[in-house]
Amino acid sequence: MPKVIVDEEACTGCGICADECPSEVFEIVNDIAKAVRQDDCTACKLCELDCPSEAIVVEE
Repeated sequence: MPKVIVDEEACTGCGICADECPSEVFEIVNDIAKAVRQDDCTACKLCELDCPSEAIVVEE
């Protein structure tokens, strides 16, 4: 099962991950991306690839 890791210090809260994720894993909470539905992650890695601050890593 994939694990989504968000570096909260690097995250700018832009919301690109939430917009791009086809599984709706992310929510923006207090201007920080949170992987609130980890179990829904399919490891497509769109969030990791599209994050402009490189704050997201998807471990398989």
